[in-house]
Amino acid sequence: MVHGSLLFVLLALLCLPWADLSVTAVEPWRELARLAGGLFAPTLPDPGTLVSAVANTLAFALQGVALGAVLGLLLAAGYRHGGIRRLAAGLRAVHELFWALLFIQLLGLSTLAGVLAIALPYAGTFAKIYGELFEEADPAPEQALPAGVSWLSRLLYLQLPLCWRQMATYTGYRLECGIRSSAVLGFIGLPTLGYHLESLLRQGYYDEASSFFYALVLIIATLKWWLRPRLLALYLLASLWWLPPLASFNWALMGRFFTEDVVPAPLRLGDWAGLWPWLQGLWVQQIGPGLFNTLVLALLSLVVMAWLALLWFPAISRHFGNRLTRAGSHGWLVLMRSLPEYLLAFIGMLLLGPGMLPAIVALSLHNGAIIAHLLGHHLNTLVLREDAPGGLNLYCFEVLPRLYRAFMAYSLYRFENLIRETAILGMLGIPTLGFFIDSAFSEFRFDRAMVLLLVCAGLNMLVDSLARRLRRRLHLNNRAEML
Repeated sequence: MVHGSLLFVLLALLCLPWADLSVTAVEPWRELARLAGGLFAPTLPDPGTLVSAVANTLAFALQGVALGAVLGLLLAAGYRHGGIRRLAAGLRAVHELFWALLFIQLLGLSTLAGVLAIALPYAGTFAKIYGELFEEADPAPEQALPAGVSWLSRLLYLQLPLCWRQMATYTGYRLECGIRSSAVLGFIGLPTLGYHLESLLRQGYYDEASSFFYALVLIIATLKWWLRPRLLALYLLASLWWLPPLASFNWALMGRFFTEDVVPAPLRLGDWAGLWPWLQGLWVQQIGPGLFNTLVLALLSLVVMAWLALLWFPAISRHFGNRLTRAGSHGWLVLMRSLPEYLLAFIGMLLLGPGMLPAIVALSLHNGAIIAHLLGHHLNTLVLREDAPGGLNLYCFEVLPRLYRAFMAYSLYRFENLIRETAILGMLGIPTLGFFIDSAFSEFRFDRAMVLLLVCAGLNMLVDSLARRLRRRLHLNNRAEML
């Protein structure tokens, strides 16, 4: 495991010469002071606007996660088949913002576009987790079933009862992720909290933006109190009443999109010989640089994320510090986990200017906080020796060796997430794959956009497969994927 850690550190060091870590903002400290002033002295916006943004954010999240869970459950019933597994992997390999860009072209800025953008990638994730839970359940009840039992009966009367508790826990976690995803959809025009945050932050109205910022943090931080299983149906019905998942369908436009717009330009002209030069030009100009920058940013973020996680996780454990320091550290981790990487990177770019540095900071803070939270709670369950040392010796010689395997498992899982988020941060101006995908959609070059989306999905699926093999080689627990 140590050799694996050193390999990632070495790769990150080799990436440094190609990383744009410059600060291009004219007065970053002054801008930071203005941001801090706005956070400490927020201005309350129109109450109706704030309530509407919060309700829209929750409605998109509830409907998207609910639909994703249903679709994922249906896929999980056949997860043993290779085709179903590949379909699920393909769905979750495309980020929800990329799905949103695609659906907006077909359905406009509609509720249905936002719901589907969350539901499809989440369906792939739910299928994977639910399917693995079904595979790891006690096999004795299934072996006792008579021959000829339908897949639906097996699902309803066998698999669901055996795995219901774990499924409910994970679905609640995905709802938290769905709220963050819903907020980020506002950055491309859907009426969630992110829409107002993007507009106000870009104009420098930090005091007004703070109210929407605190609303997002409050929703996620209090999730465990207001999210009650008995109320979920009521919440979902209320969201459907508030924001029905509707869209105006232009069948002619949709037909043209799939039969003409996404077809590579040479093929539309009947020039089959020109397809290869077209792909070569796209590789040289966009795919190659986008892939390279995506990997550079992800590897650097992985190392910084890991360093922050190792630094932070003892701070929330009862074995270190006191009640006051633990409370403060826990609050900090909750804040960093609650904020989407896209929002953190957007704020970082306002302060530091465009470049990789704000993205590295954003990705490292959010994912480092998640790993630190998991490791800290894991540390609280450890029983230490009566003669265990204290302070730094306790951390280095007792705690870290016992938790390092879990730390590696969590880090490799989050690396898969880093690849997805790194690509999407290109929409903020970093020349990753997301930058070129967003540019292609903006220029209505949908053929290029589809090729780039397929490359991005392929990269995510490849990293997912490699990370899984590495976890197996290092004998790490794949159950970390549920956390």
